Amino acid sequence: VQLQASGGGLVQTGGSLRLFCAASRRTFNSYATGWFRQAPGKDREFVATISGSGGSTGYADSVKGRFSIARDNAKNTVYLQMDSVKPEDTAVYYCASRVWGHASISPGDYDYWGQGTQVTVSS
Repeated sequence: VQLQASGGGLVQTGGSLRLFCAASRRTFNSYATGWFRQAPGKDREFVATISGSGGSTGYADSVKGRFSIARDNAKNTVYLQMDSVKPEDTAVYYCASRVWGHASISPGDYDYWGQGTQVTVSS
């Protein structure tokens, strides 16, 4: 399956942004999907994850209460709503899906990755 991440851009501190992860395959609706991010000079880190059904979600402590993950399986799309953004949210954001298994916070558990979309938060 191919994943296409989009929606990144430049946003001011305290603003909002919505990221999109579009999949090329209908069976995507059974895949747990996650968002990860990587800032310059840092390791890739977990942001949020959602089960294939959308019934289970998980968030990194750093974004809990500010970011929200959701999916529309009819559109083969997973969203990441980013509110009250901070300069430390600046990174390239990647979406990833795993064919088998539950939603996971570990990048190594995911089988498919999108190309990434840049999010820059200005102070």
